[in-house]
Parts: sequence; C-alpha cells; structure tokens
Amino acid sequence: MHESNTPLIRLAKRDAMPKGQVWAIRGASFLVAIVISALIFLVLGNNPLSAFGTMVAGSLGKPTAIRQTVKIAVPLLGTALAIAPCFKMRFWNIGAEGQITAGAVGASYFALFWADKLPGPVLLIVMALAGAVCGGLWALVPAFFKARWGTNETLFTLMMNYIIIGVVKWLQGGPWEGRPGSQIIPQFDSAAVLPKVLGVHCGWIIVLILTVAMFFYMKYTKQGYEIAVIGESENTARYAGMNVGRIIMRTMFLSGAVAGLMGFVVASGADNTLHSGVAANVGFTAITVAWLAQLNPFAMVGISVLLGVLDKGADTLQTQLNVPASISDIITGIFLFCMLGCEFFINYRLIFRGSHKEVAK
Repeated sequence: MHESNTPLIRLAKRDAMPKGQVWAIRGASFLVAIVISALIFLVLGNNPLSAFGTMVAGSLGKPTAIRQTVKIAVPLLGTALAIAPCFKMRFWNIGAEGQITAGAVGASYFALFWADKLPGPVLLIVMALAGAVCGGLWALVPAFFKARWGTNETLFTLMMNYIIIGVVKWLQGGPWEGRPGSQIIPQFDSAAVLPKVLGVHCGWIIVLILTVAMFFYMKYTKQGYEIAVIGESENTARYAGMNVGRIIMRTMFLSGAVAGLMGFVVASGADNTLHSGVAANVGFTAITVAWLAQLNPFAMVGISVLLGVLDKGADTLQTQLNVPASISDIITGIFLFCMLGCEFFINYRLIFRGSHKEVAK
C-alpha cells in the first residue's frame, strides 16, 4: 500500500496485555483524573489538596458519612449485577432504570395497601417478590420481541424506561396520591420499611449475597455457560442445539428481576415511598460499573464503593466549600471518563503512519 493512501492514525486490537501493565494503565488514568480535577479547583480558587480532603472526609470521615456512601453504592452494585448476564450475552439491556422503577411499583403496591393485613417480615418478603416479578416481567417484553422478531433491544429497553416512569407520574397524581393536589404518594408504614443493620438498611446484605450468587451463576452453572456461548456466537449456540430465544428471555427475566429487587430496596430502604425518580439514574451509571469491572461481580463491589465515595464527596464540596453543583458533577464525570477511557488503551493501540512497515502481500 502506498504511504500516501495510509491513514495518519489507525486503530489495532491489542493482544492480551499482562495484568501488571493493565493495572498500570488504570492507575495512570486515575492520576490523570486527579490532575485534571486539581486544575479545575485551582481555576475556581480552591486548594486542590483541601478539596480532595473534603471529598474523602465527607464520604468516609464519619460513621454517618460512611453510611450515606454505602446507601449510594448498594443500588449501583445491585443494578450492575442485574445487567451483567445480559451484557455477557451481548444483549444490550439499557432498560435497568425502568426495571428498577417497575420493581418499586410492585413493592409499593403491597407497602401501601397490605401493610395492615400482613405481619412485618411476611410483608417485606412479599414486597421483595413483587418487585422481582414486576421487574422481570418488564424486562421480558423487549426480550420476547428480540427473540421473536429480532427487534433492536437497545432502543426497545431504553424507550420502556420512559413508559414506566410515566406510569409512576400518573400514580402520583392519580390513584395513589396522598393529599389531593400534592402529587405525592404517602410514606410507607413502618412495617414496610427495611430494617437497619449497622446503621444502614439491610439492602447491603442482600446485594452482597447477590454478588456471590451471580458469580457462581455466571461461572459454574449450565445457564451461565449458555449465556457465554451466545455472547461469543449465536450461530455456534444454535449449532450446539441451544434454544437461543428461550435463553434470551430467561436471562432478561433474571436481569429484570434483580433490577426490580433493587427497586424494592430503594423504595423500602432508602426513600420509604414511591416517586418517578426512584431509580435516580442508577440504571445508566450501573452500565459504567459493569464495564469497568469487566462483568466480574466481585470487582463491581469496589467500583460501586468508589463511585459512592465520589458521589457523596462531591455533595460535600457543595456544602463545605460552596462549590457549584455543576462543578461537583463535572469532577465526578472526569473520573468516570478517565476510568472508562483507559479501557480503550487496554484493548486498542494507535498506529501512526510510518511507525512500522506494512507486510507485502
């Protein structure tokens, strides 16, 4: 090929990189994020060391701060676990936000209308099951259309988020509204609220159990093997006699059920009510958690905590250093961008024109 026809910069897939080099790149990306954030603090007239110290102290410095950080990390971890099987199968489930909301709706029905009919522990179990079933059924709709007619799951799952959020808005101003004109659903009865363990609702125990369960499900079960095979090649899966459509629907129901369970955890453990923003964009942020963890459930634990620290720390910047909310969001975005960007350099390399000889054909 003539050099003038060769692009100035080309991308090439890397071979497997040594683990030490992978973690060196990830560490460097974290340092780059710190440097960029420090420059922003300097421009605003704040001492970067003081700002970072405020973020750490605000998220981990006191028991109350740690509890708030854990509350942020719990739904992130649970939702990342939910979408991991789908992504392993290369079914791009962008609808976890809606599946969380659907689960919260199912759990809230029993919290609002059955609190005086069931004993507390039984009520919570029924709420959890209702959340899982509603989330699973909501996820099953795009899975059925994908399996039956090959629809685009990315757009389908994304659009379904807005449908269920609209349903909740209707409930807020309609049949479930508390005081007329308030557009607010009443707070749950105390029997419908998750109990606290070590100062935090017991949802953190639920997600840790789910982490272990999801690891074994994806790595050591027949269903996990089928998911991996379909992710590698649907044609290979069909040749091996697998019912791809059925596996897609089964996996999406499981994904939606776990996300719906997180809807129950958030509604019952954190918010103690239902509102249209119950998912709080967790369904989208969890995609970042899952990709950074390379779909490893145990790695998701650390990344979810890190994002919880960033989120809670950014809130502390607003209250203690009078940093605008937009700047706090920018700082969080910089860390996410750098952490995701490093994966590009781990998987691909840049080839500049003239840096190597083309092999003659």
